[in-house]
Amino acid sequence: MRGLNKVTLIGNLGSTRQAPKPLAVIVERPRKKPKNINDMVTVDEAISKGHKMVNYPVMGIMFGNIGLTLYLGTQKLIPTWGFPVGFVLAFVFAWLWWSFMITKWRLWAFDNVRNVHELKKRAIQEKLIWADNSIFEKTEIRTATDKEKLIYLENNFKQDDLFQDDLTVSNETVIYYSKGKNFVEMVVMLGCLGIGIYLLLKTDNYIIGSILSIVGGYFSYKKYKEATNIEPQIIINDKGIKTISTDFYSWKEIKNEEVVSEGSGKHTHYYLTYDYPDGAEHLQIDDYDTDIRNLNKLLILYRGRSNKKTTNR
Repeated sequence: MRGLNKVTLIGNLGSTRQAPKPLAVIVERPRKKPKNINDMVTVDEAISKGHKMVNYPVMGIMFGNIGLTLYLGTQKLIPTWGFPVGFVLAFVFAWLWWSFMITKWRLWAFDNVRNVHELKKRAIQEKLIWADNSIFEKTEIRTATDKEKLIYLENNFKQDDLFQDDLTVSNETVIYYSKGKNFVEMVVMLGCLGIGIYLLLKTDNYIIGSILSIVGGYFSYKKYKEATNIEPQIIINDKGIKTISTDFYSWKEIKNEEVVSEGSGKHTHYYLTYDYPDGAEHLQIDDYDTDIRNLNKLLILYRGRSNKKTTNR
């Protein structure tokens, strides 16, 4: 028996059979320790940083290149065909900056802001990022590591935003026509009217003079009426919204409220939009004493206050 055991032992020790391969080890990405809410960046701070990182440099690059092209052209330092080339390069360089830096901003913002749903909505409204699946969104430059981090940050959207009240905002906000804005525009239109009358009386430019006189006179009167209009145009509080063109509706009756921009360049206009039972509001706010950013913030704030009251009942 002892001999047999010995031979068996020696045979095992001398075996040339290969050792089994080690099992693959799956290493999960370590969970980040949740940040304290007090250490998080506010939506306003993130949006402001986004404009400084992305939009302001984009405008600087574009207008800087266009200005340089015009200067070189007027100094005869570039040929005539250099003008279109310079304009195209201005757009290309600006777009490359946006494509690269917007990814960096996304990675920072969606990792450091608690209310990522509000952040994303505000960023789209303020032309910082494009809507999901937009053809322009697909031009963002993202490395493999960037894509991996963005996928991981999608987990932040699985939690609802926390309501953060702003005690500096009153219980109700009433929005009127802007006196200052409309008076300035009225003065400009009066200038057009004056030029038109001068052309009619002192020159032979009757067509241009007539157009300037009609346009200047009409819009001068229109802006004067708006500047002196003291009727509330929008009333918004934690109960609901009423506008100059729509009756009061409570928050539970309202859906999809936001301020949107339509058009581009000088033809961009801003509208308060929301759906209510059997209808929808689409109110232009260009001449009011508010803007797209402030009114969108008010919509979020007052709906949040309404939801908070409902929860506490």
